[in-house]
Amino acid sequence: MRALSYTRPGGPLELGEVPDPVCPPDGVVVRVRATGVCRSDWHAWQGHDPVPLPMVPGHEFAGTVVEVGPQVSGWSTGDRVTAPFVQGCGRCRWCADGDAQVCPDQVQPGFTQPGSFAELVTVRAAALNLVALPDAVDDVSAAALGCRLATAYRALTEHGRLRPGQWLAVHGCGGVGLSAVLVGRALGARVVGVDVSPAARQRAAELGATVLAPGEGVALLDLTDGGAHVAVDAVGSAGTLEASVRSLRRRGRHVQIGLLLGERAAPPVPMDLVVAHELSLLGSHGMAAAGYPELLALVAEGSLRPAELVGRVVGLDEAADALAAMSGPTTAAGTTVVRLG
Repeated sequence: MRALSYTRPGGPLELGEVPDPVCPPDGVVVRVRATGVCRSDWHAWQGHDPVPLPMVPGHEFAGTVVEVGPQVSGWSTGDRVTAPFVQGCGRCRWCADGDAQVCPDQVQPGFTQPGSFAELVTVRAAALNLVALPDAVDDVSAAALGCRLATAYRALTEHGRLRPGQWLAVHGCGGVGLSAVLVGRALGARVVGVDVSPAARQRAAELGATVLAPGEGVALLDLTDGGAHVAVDAVGSAGTLEASVRSLRRRGRHVQIGLLLGERAAPPVPMDLVVAHELSLLGSHGMAAAGYPELLALVAEGSLRPAELVGRVVGLDEAADALAAMSGPTTAAGTTVVRLG
């Protein structure tokens, strides 16, 4: 099959022929129709999140089942599917409890096994990890759900417990931040988007957020009548984490979505406010397959439109350039989706 791969951190991204994947006995092989280009893939390629090499990047995909393992029932060739970027083992206590996103024996396409910048990708433990796509959700929209929108959705509904009319502060309006803005608006929240980039603030405003620049904390507290009910760090830095915590009202909930890797993994936190205001600090790591039907129902009915986040659609021969572009300045051009069929 054709696939994009790299053999060393920061090394060349090469499109060529690689062996077809072997179907897991409890899983399936999916022919990739569309896959998102995500900054997490860029982090892995750059060596910030070490992965086994060589590696095929890509973890946000939609496609069609082309092979079914002998232990699989309920799925057939031709089924349109997607899967979470974290695939649980299907055997441990966390998977049994519906928390496959923290499975200690998890695999992740593009990080622990070859990913979806390829014509074919595998999904193990199909009974746990495979998600059927409704006819009303096209391949590009399904790929745009990816890890960003699905992660933002679970972060706000499960961890943030965001309710209509509440205030949501999104610190960082890149891919996952704009996803949080879109989800927050779909849930009926009042959203404030904070970003250093005027272009990113403009895009957040187009999606329905009131926008502020970093450092306007007093304005945010005034705007929200004492602080946000829920705030997220959608960047992953000491500055955005602290700003998120300080933007909360008493008893507010901070959700950490942005990755804090390497030397940034242990940032300072204003624990005086956490204790005095009884704030909640929560981490969010994707969403298990069991959470997808509710999310997909919102997309199918038109309440949530992931296509609004898509800036451009390219072919597999342009995927390397799309991933490499993330080494440059952040733009508000929107998500790039690679279409393979």
